Amino acid sequence: MTKPNPQKPIDYLLIGHITADLQADGSSKLGGTASYSGLTAQALGHDVAILTNFGDDADLSAIESLQICNAEPSQTTSFRNIYTPEGREQYCYKRASNLQAKQIPEAWKSPKVVHFGPVANEIDSDLLDAFPNSLRYATPQGMLRAFADDGKVFYRDLGNKKTLLPKLDALVLSLEDLQNDENLIAEYASLCKLLVITENKDGARVYFKGERRHFSAPHKISVDETGAGDIFAASFFHRLSETDNPWEAARFAVELSANSVTRYYLEGVPSQSEIEHAKIHSSI
Repeated sequence: MTKPNPQKPIDYLLIGHITADLQADGSSKLGGTASYSGLTAQALGHDVAILTNFGDDADLSAIESLQICNAEPSQTTSFRNIYTPEGREQYCYKRASNLQAKQIPEAWKSPKVVHFGPVANEIDSDLLDAFPNSLRYATPQGMLRAFADDGKVFYRDLGNKKTLLPKLDALVLSLEDLQNDENLIAEYASLCKLLVITENKDGARVYFKGERRHFSAPHKISVDETGAGDIFAASFFHRLSETDNPWEAARFAVELSANSVTRYYLEGVPSQSEIEHAKIHSSI
């Protein structure tokens, strides 16, 4: 169902496609960085909105508490993940239209935080220059994806990284996003003001002002890792915007993302008790 463009001011704007994540039984679940990070940012106290595109078949009930602008109703971006002994294979079967600066609702043009969360190369470059008064953060994994004729997703490096990456105030990517390539990670670190590389159960490393620090994750029994990286990113960006301390933000985000894997699907969004505990622990 499409909602009209809302006009309520916000302080955390997510830009990227919500997705239909196809399951083995033929059903689908709502997914995408915008969904997981959006609910996490809301749990952390933000007034959140999502600029996105989707089709009439999208079930938004899980994120109906967020403001949502369906800028150009089309089809819903759809992914399927297939897990093999050699690792994950990912397919993108449908893709919604691109997002552009001219689609930003007037009330959303100067939020405190803008979180670019593309999943399928859907963010036009003009959007990166559209928020001169905001903190511009990104989880640009979707900019590193290309698609074969059958929909199979494969890695493609950013062609414009030397001009694009310095525009952003902070980036979060995973080891998998950058192909476990330490030389590539070092190059990204040299181009970014602040780079975080997540390492799944091993925590995360932060590159900032020529320094690199690693933050271990607490051990948890994992039942569902879906969305953990998006929960990490929103938690990190939130704490960074509050404290301007990337080390404290990393400790905070590592703890909340580790907790998230103990629950299924969007239930991994942090609870208030988890948030309060992480605040105390991260500031020690």
